[in-house]
Amino acid sequence: MKNSGFGRPYRFRKFIAVLSSLLLLLFVSSISVALAASGGEGGSKPWEWEDTYRVMNFAVLVIALVFLLRKPLAQALSSRIKGIKAQLDDLEARKDEAEKKLAEYNEKLSQLEKEAEKIVEDYIKQGNEAKQRILKEAASSAEKLKAQARRNIDHEFEQAKLKLQAEIFESSLKKAEEIIKNKFSDDDQDRIVDEYLKKVVA
Repeated sequence: MKNSGFGRPYRFRKFIAVLSSLLLLLFVSSISVALAASGGEGGSKPWEWEDTYRVMNFAVLVIALVFLLRKPLAQALSSRIKGIKAQLDDLEARKDEAEKKLAEYNEKLSQLEKEAEKIVEDYIKQGNEAKQRILKEAASSAEKLKAQARRNIDHEFEQAKLKLQAEIFESSLKKAEEIIKNKFSDDDQDRIVDEYLKKVVA
């Protein structure tokens, strides 16, 4: 902040006070002298040339003082006015700068709010995408598990089927053997063996 005109009001007031005191002192002294000259010991004395001279002397002194002090007074008033104007201009400039900064801060705040909304939207979008990806991966994994379970079931079923067929085949062989043993006697067995040997030898 500029200090233009700072201290001048005090100097100006001091100068005016001294000048006023001086003029008042001169005026009172002139009046008292005029009264003392005109009024003796209780009697009244008519206005004389000396009284006129004193008043004219005082008037000339006042006029001379006004003439001599007119320029410094005008300069003091002018500098004070300039100082006040400079202070007002400085305050106006500071006000404009503060308003600009406030507008900038409001703009930045608005941009921050927009960025925050955008960040929240991005997080929501990423969350939804992650959710869809997880659901898709879970569905794919479930399909793979189902396919693996089907293959395992089919394999187990095939193994059980083969085992059952083997058991049925073995049981059938045993039953056929029993049937053959029951139907064929020892003589029949000997005859079949003999016939087989004849075929082989022949």
